[in-house]
Amino acid sequence: MPRTKPPFRADHVGSLLRPTSVKNARAQRLKGQISADELKLIEDGEIIRAIKKQEEVGLQAVTDGEMRRAWWHFDFLQDLDGMEKYNTCTGIKFEGVETKADGVRACGKVDFSTHPMIDHFKFVADHASVTPKMTIPSPSVAHFRPGRKAIPESVYPDLNDFFSDLGQAYRKAVNAFADAGCRYLQLDETNFTYLCDPDQCQMVIDRGEDPDALPDIYADMVNTALSERPDDMTITMHLCRGNFRSTWIAQGGYEPVADVLFNKMNIDGYFMEYDNERSGGFEPLRLVPKGKMVVLGLVTSKTGALETKDEIKRRIDEAAKYVDHDQLCLSPQCGFASTEEGNVLSEDEQWAKLTMIREIADEVWG
Repeated sequence: MPRTKPPFRADHVGSLLRPTSVKNARAQRLKGQISADELKLIEDGEIIRAIKKQEEVGLQAVTDGEMRRAWWHFDFLQDLDGMEKYNTCTGIKFEGVETKADGVRACGKVDFSTHPMIDHFKFVADHASVTPKMTIPSPSVAHFRPGRKAIPESVYPDLNDFFSDLGQAYRKAVNAFADAGCRYLQLDETNFTYLCDPDQCQMVIDRGEDPDALPDIYADMVNTALSERPDDMTITMHLCRGNFRSTWIAQGGYEPVADVLFNKMNIDGYFMEYDNERSGGFEPLRLVPKGKMVVLGLVTSKTGALETKDEIKRRIDEAAKYVDHDQLCLSPQCGFASTEEGNVLSEDEQWAKLTMIREIADEVWG
């Protein structure tokens, strides 16, 4: 049956391809050719257009497409108290491509006082006629890939103090979004899935940390972050193995982290990447408890080729062997533009995929 609360039967992760006008304006702003107000005016117009398009597609939740961001994660983290953006000299390497050399590190005790993304959410809420959704990175993102490089011992001699402060900062951030009226908040989480990949785990071992300890540490931060959320606020988690210009970083099924993921975190629903064999099988879904939702990311955001409805429906039926059919929803496996560069497909192909997802959801769940 249809759902009246998030996550919805037809949903999406959050980011959308940046229109040329936004890309050009951001480039001009970096060169000092236009003012911040001029950039915002262009972003505002394109976000309103994107909201209307999402509603025309028939989605019950809409985002700003993350169009005000260069990165899905750094733009949020850099505006926490005690965090700063810096040049890492080299970017993150995906399959044959490399990101900009940006990073975020602790420069003082981490906390939360205010944040520009509160206003970003309010803008969506003011212009949406359906549920406004906000996306922010999960707290683990501040630690997993850079490790100690981003958390100087001069600031945090004990990493446990960093994890504690970060969890409390996120608690304040969640409360601030709630106070602004947000009732659908998503934590974007790459690192639980990276911990399913032996190569990524070896990276953690090589720097002297224990990858087996991280799921519980990260879960504790998430639970701290959500400890005071209102009862009517839905919190989902998007799980990803990397998404930059249609490439990826990690592979491996969810089994190594499934119990912590589903049973030790106070999350209401999980957007799960399942668009190809790199994500493994549906068997870990057997551990999903009653009352929690799974949004199957069966439609890829990495290419413009449109999947067939019959194939997607067949895979929904396969997943329903391990978790109740009524606990399932459908979405793309990731956003269409985790960074401002975007994936390698057209806007028309993006909207065709979201339209197909909504049509399949109507046909499957009514």
